[in-house]
Amino acid sequence: MVRGKTQLKRIEDTTSRQVTFSKRRKGLLKKAFELSVLCDAEVALIIFSPRGKLNQYASSSMEETIERYKRHVKNTQDSTSPLVNQNAQPIKHEARRMSKKIEQLETSKRKLLGEGLGTCSIRELQKLERQLDRSISFIRARKMSLYRKQIEQLKEKERTLVAENAVLREKLRLYQHQISNEDNAAV
Repeated sequence: MVRGKTQLKRIEDTTSRQVTFSKRRKGLLKKAFELSVLCDAEVALIIFSPRGKLNQYASSSMEETIERYKRHVKNTQDSTSPLVNQNAQPIKHEARRMSKKIEQLETSKRKLLGEGLGTCSIRELQKLERQLDRSISFIRARKMSLYRKQIEQLKEKERTLVAENAVLREKLRLYQHQISNEDNAAV
């Protein structure tokens, strides 16, 4: 029997996700062991579960393998350093610019929450007040829109229930009329 191709996306069911993690972790550890034995390769595998539990495998010493990896990465970076520096300048500039923008947004957010207002000038406070007034207006408009929708839904439900009630009253009236006719016929 051939299994279908597994679609690679996050498994939503927590139980299924945990079972899949456990099975695949075992398979991955087995493959790492096989690779180290069959190919005489130095293998180190580190896995952190979703709950933070550490699982690891090392064909030799984990610390030695990590140190070897660090040395290799450092040597690789040193050999490509001039080229990387040329390409990194625009990226570093963009990162600094974005960092300043994030800092400004965080400061603005803190001020909107009423924190750190001690250093604000009158003009800044007035601007902040206008901004909050606009926000409150948008929030109130949205709230009123939601209330209107809810009222319309409740009115529609009321109409449906009134109509249903009328039908039931008519059925009850007919039933009572039928019973009174049966009582009169029995007498």
